[in-house]
Amino acid sequence: MTSTILVTGGTGRLGRLVVPLLADAGAKVRVLSRHVGELAAGIDHFAADLVRGQGIEPALDGADVVLHLAGGPKGDDVATANVVRAAVHAGVRHLVYVSVVGADRVPLAWYRSKLGAERAVAGSGLAWTTLRAAQFHDLVLAVSEKLARLPVIPLPGGLRFEPVDARDVAQRIADLTLREPAGLVADLAGPRVYPLAELVRGYLGAQGKRRLMLPIRMPGKAGRAYRAGENLAGPHADRGTRTWENFLAERRL
Repeated sequence: MTSTILVTGGTGRLGRLVVPLLADAGAKVRVLSRHVGELAAGIDHFAADLVRGQGIEPALDGADVVLHLAGGPKGDDVATANVVRAAVHAGVRHLVYVSVVGADRVPLAWYRSKLGAERAVAGSGLAWTTLRAAQFHDLVLAVSEKLARLPVIPLPGGLRFEPVDARDVAQRIADLTLREPAGLVADLAGPRVYPLAELVRGYLGAQGKRRLMLPIRMPGKAGRAYRAGENLAGPHADRGTRTWENFLAERRL
């Protein structure tokens, strides 16, 4: 039986990679985003405002599975609660969510919002799967680009990241979406852990640039959490295959 899968945020960085994987696997795919645009043939596109809870129901009519990828700098807990409410009403049989590694450990507002979204999914009464992924290479690139504009780059000491390629996340979440519900699965992170300074130096080297770097200390609970590695996936995580160096080489910066 062919499943009908609604992908929220299907036009975003991760969604654009996941949608064709699901379609190639034989699923009937729908995409929901803030604005309707052009998609591949055979894929229905719906517009909705998830934070306000407007326009979700038509996209869910007849859907078997919801893959919830839509997110932003704030309001993910509210948006997810609205998606969950509509999915319950529509009788969805599997709800899949992508969260962030450290959602339950890093004391920052965005992480708390992600944790609130996770709890809405787990408490929905629906069968569910949640994958926590590390920061994408694209995010690290954006941060590195901004820092490289400064004559002196401030680098909080002790900050480490294990960036993951969006293609690795797309493959993993597509596989989970097509399978039976699995609850909270193993985290997915990149192949290795990098100090922030090494990530920035890699970007500068790819650009042929040099900058002075000034070590600073991140204060407060968030600083302590990052220095303790609470944003890292740990030894039992699944690992992607593409490194930061691979990503930079492919981009030919």
